[in-house]
Amino acid sequence: MTTVVFEALRMRRRRTRKSRGFGVTGIVATAVVGLAVLAALLAPVIAPYDPNAVDFGLTYRPMEPWALLGTDGSGRDILSRLLYGARTSLLGPAVVVLVAAVVGTLLALVAAISGGWVDRILSRIFDIGFAFPGLLLAILAVSVLGPGFTTAVLALAIAYIPFIARIVRSVAVGEMSLPYLSALVTVGQSRTRIAGRHLLPAVMPTVLAQLTISFGYAMVDLAALSFLGLGVQPPDADWGLMISEGQRGVLQGYWEEATFAGLAIVIVVAAVSLIGDRLADRVSLNREGR
Repeated sequence: MTTVVFEALRMRRRRTRKSRGFGVTGIVATAVVGLAVLAALLAPVIAPYDPNAVDFGLTYRPMEPWALLGTDGSGRDILSRLLYGARTSLLGPAVVVLVAAVVGTLLALVAAISGGWVDRILSRIFDIGFAFPGLLLAILAVSVLGPGFTTAVLALAIAYIPFIARIVRSVAVGEMSLPYLSALVTVGQSRTRIAGRHLLPAVMPTVLAQLTISFGYAMVDLAALSFLGLGVQPPDADWGLMISEGQRGVLQGYWEEATFAGLAIVIVVAAVSLIGDRLADRVSLNREGR
């Protein structure tokens, strides 16, 4: 009797979560991310000033109608730099997760479809790479190759590959144990064909969910590198770099630059994380319903 009641409650909870769908929170989070992307794309059109235009006669001006968010220590308009900074702050994480997702998914499929010693070797590589902090790897790469946006992005992309590969491999191995895939292997169908036509579509929801979740982590990591002077270099606009440059202003009582850049990172990361959580919930519900 207890088992029946527990199962009924579990099914009711699943139906409630499924009917809730993306929810109001998910819709708001999607709108926030959409606005951030739109601001980055339209920055040359909507930014009131050149983000790199220096005017030492206008340093640390307060928020006024002609400078809605004030100016920084070099007299540059903070709003314009926020809009242009959205470009690197969003493009960098997008490249990181796309490269990591493509390479990680490919390696995960190879491990799952091959099995045996190939799977064991790749799994150990994934475990070793996952244990190594991504930010530390990026710092080492930048120390060797020199600071810059491209170096930081590529180093973080390599560091994120094991994270995505481990998760996708676990899902792919589970799919390979299903009867229909086992039957295809038994009748001698090409493993490459099985991976492309059956296994890849099955793991794609998991890949998309992890890609979204990883975007927030990559954004924070890249902002940290720029804050340390290892990512985007002055005078380019970037939210992490703006926090670093705004530190001097905070010490003098001018909080605008660092605060608004920090809020931009927090809001976008929170919104992307919420979207990733909703996608992960849907993936989990789909697996339970199978």
